[in-house]
Amino acid sequence: MTAKAMNSADWPDSGPAAPNALPVRVRKHLQDIAKKSIPITYQALAKSLGLTPPNTIHQLTESLEQLMREDAATDRPFIAALVIRKAGGGLPAQGFFDCAASLGRFGGDPTGLEASAFHAAEFNAATCFWRTAEHRSK
Repeated sequence: MTAKAMNSADWPDSGPAAPNALPVRVRKHLQDIAKKSIPITYQALAKSLGLTPPNTIHQLTESLEQLMREDAATDRPFIAALVIRKAGGGLPAQGFFDCAASLGRFGGDPTGLEASAFHAAEFNAATCFWRTAEHRSK
């Protein structure tokens, strides 16, 4: 019997039978990053998670939006605030602000100063929350 290297498709919590597997993996990875108080780009996060085309970034943004809905429902800061665009001046993509607005947490201009201030507040709150709450699993 030989050992087979497992890829993400072989993981027990992946595949069509587990539609929430990717968001769980994303949250866990972001929790680890939050402890360092540094942002990560969408591309670097996708690579760290071993995501492959097609629709790599789309898979990731759907997961991030699900995490935002979960965070809003439990009154936590958005862990998705740790993810930024490579060429976005340190800000997430507009979808982050659109999702935050749909959840009633952001009411400003996603291209204006309000976006920078909102993101900075969410980033700081998320890193503080997860850095000081290692026992929290969700």
